[in-house]
Amino acid sequence: MRVIAGSARGTKLKAPKGLSVRPTADRVKEALFNIINARVIDCVFIDLFAGSGAVGIEALSRGAKNAVFVDHNRVNIALIKDNLEKTRLAERARLLCSDAGKAIDSLAAENFKADLFFIDPPYDLANVELLVSRIFAKDLVSPTGLVVVEHSAKNLIWAESFPGYRQKKYGDTSLTFITPLGSN
Repeated sequence: MRVIAGSARGTKLKAPKGLSVRPTADRVKEALFNIINARVIDCVFIDLFAGSGAVGIEALSRGAKNAVFVDHNRVNIALIKDNLEKTRLAERARLLCSDAGKAIDSLAAENFKADLFFIDPPYDLANVELLVSRIFAKDLVSPTGLVVVEHSAKNLIWAESFPGYRQKKYGDTSLTFITPLGSN
């Protein structure tokens, strides 16, 4: 696993050991950033269920103003911190060791706004639709922002409740793109 482009291009990143984290494949990450490329420069990025932090680090490397990394596992947070230091991007990052729901509430209490929200929950997470709805209900996404969810290509139906969503499939993985107003 490596940083694909930008200031930290080519830097190898550490990944958590074991099966508890499923890092975003480089080809999916590259496809994602080809799609959102114009939105990344000077954006505020949130990497929810961050794991190794690879996607948020890619955003910082490509010019995001700052990024918030959220993961409930302290070992993963320490790994993300190491990866940020290795890429020299730590000064533009914030780490939250919290479950997704508590992090959403905490950020909402700060009136935080993100331009890009990347969500990569466990593929068996049953309430992806509720999580995305909660992010919009808490007004965490800027009016021109975008929420991107990485999920199993077998689990596509949940996105139908969001007007104007778009989906792209990459083998067993799907990326769903949702804007606050449903216009993509």
